[in-house]
Amino acid sequence: MRTFYSVTLSMLMGAALGAATVGMLHAEARPPAYVVNEADVMDVASFDKDYLPSAAKALIAAGGTFVARNGKAESLYGVPPKRITIVRFDSLAKAEAAYNSEAYKRAKEAGDRNADLRIYAVEGLRD
Repeated sequence: MRTFYSVTLSMLMGAALGAATVGMLHAEARPPAYVVNEADVMDVASFDKDYLPSAAKALIAAGGTFVARNGKAESLYGVPPKRITIVRFDSLAKAEAAYNSEAYKRAKEAGDRNADLRIYAVEGLRD
């Protein structure tokens, strides 16, 4: 009888520990973040040469993945910007770190000279 209680208690404790661990892991999961870059480019040649390669390199190095990159944009309402890029990051904190990195800041100086940039991040839904 003692063995029965010992085994039962061990199973209950194991189940409780497993449930607590799964709960903690789920609570730590952060939703992805999507950064939308809208650019009204004034000097296309300089923008494509001086900004795009170095900005892309900095964002990829920081963990960003391009979801949309200057593809065709169709207006549903209002006037769309000339260029749109969407970059996915694992979290809003990682997106902010990428855009605050020295590598991106250097690239953005060239972007600011050649275009009006609007850049913002939005949290996505958890997978």
